[in-house]
Amino acid sequence: MTQSLPKALLFDLDGTLADTAPDLAYALNQTLQHYGEPALPYQAIRPVVSHGGLALIQLGFHLNPGDDGFDERRQYLLDVYRQNLCRETRLFDGMAQVLQHLKAAGILWGIVTNKPAWLTDPLTQKLDIDQQTNAIISGDTCAHRKPHPEPIRYACRLLQVEPTETWYIGDAERDIQAGRSAGCDKLIGAGFGYIHPTDAIETWHADYIINHPCELIPLITGEIPQSVRTILSNPLYQ
Repeated sequence: MTQSLPKALLFDLDGTLADTAPDLAYALNQTLQHYGEPALPYQAIRPVVSHGGLALIQLGFHLNPGDDGFDERRQYLLDVYRQNLCRETRLFDGMAQVLQHLKAAGILWGIVTNKPAWLTDPLTQKLDIDQQTNAIISGDTCAHRKPHPEPIRYACRLLQVEPTETWYIGDAERDIQAGRSAGCDKLIGAGFGYIHPTDAIETWHADYIINHPCELIPLITGEIPQSVRTILSNPLYQ
């Protein structure tokens, strides 16, 4: 089974392009320790990472925005995280090969994340990917963040491609919503990302769900691998 190839592929950052959960978990546990609370196991923190610092403070302290102490703890967490951006963060296994294949195939790529630029910029520099693309869109680059389509459309303008020529991949439902609203050709759910047990990725109505970054390689070269085709047999995709 073959298909037309994209001119560009856009990635979410946390939980899709880069495995940032270890450093965010470290920042949360350092914050918990600072405020006299017990550390949480990594397995409890990982599924929450894609939802940012607000969700991490809610998880760790059972506080909500507006509660006493919430902003103070969130700021402490962000300060710790900024100082430990690449303590353990790496591209997901296989993602470097995906980027190499994109380059070899002449397919452009970019990043569209809700992470603020003051964290995105130094992180992409430390990962040595900041010079590989002209489109790194942070959560504060545009007037709106995902799930609004504006960041994806802006990334497409920077890459000089149309959304209808572009695929978007992310590990949160808002990624699929943003890509659909922007008019992207294909939407891919990153099943290897930070997906909460209560998040039913099959209900996001992505075109594909992949369980490893390397499954992107046959997709972008025009073949749908067997592991992805079984996903497509789900009645939701008919």
